[in-house]
Amino acid sequence: MKNKKILITGGAGFIGSHLVERLLSRNNEVVVIDNFNDFYDPAIKRDNIASLEKLDGADRLQVVEGDIRSLTDVEEVFSRGPFDAVVHLAAMAGVRPSLENPALYVDVNLRGTQNLLDAACAQASGLPLFVFASSSSVYGAREPGSDSFKESDRTDRPVSPYAATKMSGEMICHSQHVATGLDIVCLRFFTVFGPRQRPDLAIHKFCRLIDEDKPIDMYGDGKSQRDYTYIGDIVDGITGVLELEKPGFEILNLGRNEPVLLCEMIECIEKSLGKKATINRKPMQKGDVPNTFANIDKARRLIGYEPGTSFDKGVAEFVEWYIASKKSKKASSKIETAPVK
Repeated sequence: MKNKKILITGGAGFIGSHLVERLLSRNNEVVVIDNFNDFYDPAIKRDNIASLEKLDGADRLQVVEGDIRSLTDVEEVFSRGPFDAVVHLAAMAGVRPSLENPALYVDVNLRGTQNLLDAACAQASGLPLFVFASSSSVYGAREPGSDSFKESDRTDRPVSPYAATKMSGEMICHSQHVATGLDIVCLRFFTVFGPRQRPDLAIHKFCRLIDEDKPIDMYGDGKSQRDYTYIGDIVDGITGVLELEKPGFEILNLGRNEPVLLCEMIECIEKSLGKKATINRKPMQKGDVPNTFANIDKARRLIGYEPGTSFDKGVAEFVEWYIASKKSKKASSKIETAPVK
């Protein structure tokens, strides 16, 4: 998609900031709404925006600090349209935290989504394409060795409030499409990783702890599997969807179609860092699923999706970014604490 105007919710975050970067490089206008909440350090998201504002084409970027639960904030950001597309990434994320505060997840992930759908349908100059970020967690618990997950598989057995809100979000999107004709594509992301990954996610957290010679907690026997998908491939998938003309209502998996064992993931980080992990073995946690495995045949057919970054290469690129980021922070800290002469 080129020379279009696109609204990205959650655009200051991990996936959002990468998507903004790609869209600006293709001469699009981008409007971001993000509430910069404290689910993780808000300074990380503000740094993401600061980096985006240094790019060529940053004059085509607008950033609104607002909450998608607020009708006033949503109306304000839509006043900056009209938009050709809305990519809805904003959400309360994380399986384990959702067990502690399910009401917050319902409030943000469902009320916020409905507010955006209503605003999109109220756009006077024509309906935008609406892209909803869903999750592989909607597939529930499946054992390693099971077949790859297809979009047509049952998704009525979520094992966490987070997964339940993502499945409910898809259902809200479908009902809105039926009622209004709004074109909507729901994307089920499979364990996204890469540079700028959230610090609470496994690869980032394990990398930091191993680097700092601290033990890591491994839940289960190390044989659980995740279909880790590199951020660049996810952005390829989103931008491929933005090229669709009148898709109606669709659900697509975006994964790599190659599950990786937890123990293999740890070994890959060790190799890239050149350090060995100290592992605390713990039982599986509530809400965790033993396996994710994306069938991507439909995405290949509809948008030509083809993930191109291997897991090993993606981890090496993440570790390279992690080390460079750590050095940059140390240099900044030295400048801030240097005595005035």
